[in-house]
Amino acid sequence: MKRAIFPGSFDPITKGHFDIIERGVTLFDEIIVAIGVNSSKKYMFSLEERKSFIKKAFKNEPKVTVVDYKGLTVDFCKENNVEFILRGLRNPADFEFEKAIAHTNRDLAPIETVFLLTAANTSYISSSIVREVIRNNGDYTKLVPKSVRVNL
Repeated sequence: MKRAIFPGSFDPITKGHFDIIERGVTLFDEIIVAIGVNSSKKYMFSLEERKSFIKKAFKNEPKVTVVDYKGLTVDFCKENNVEFILRGLRNPADFEFEKAIAHTNRDLAPIETVFLLTAANTSYISSSIVREVIRNNGDYTKLVPKSVRVNL
């Protein structure tokens, strides 16, 4: 069974994340969407809200599970027998950043990172852009799955 973790803060999940997960389920038997918990980071949405957004978005996809974790992603992988890390790439800057992390992870554990290019129509979307649109009362609904709805 090929299992992959798709780690991130998902604050909130975007259509770009959704696309990567949706395409990832065609490659893996299970995608574990793992919300990393960083106590020093200030989130717009609570951990429970972020989990709920993702679970609702994939309620009809049994190959997707949602968990939260603390610590190194490779440690989570080792503890849960996960062989692959799934990551999306939007642009060359993402690639350079993710490449360094992938090399480090492979040095720490026998984990392979699989990169998928984001779809052209979602490559500009980031969670930080979505949060800014929400803060300024813009129409964020075009940038996120239908499961992400907030009371402004």
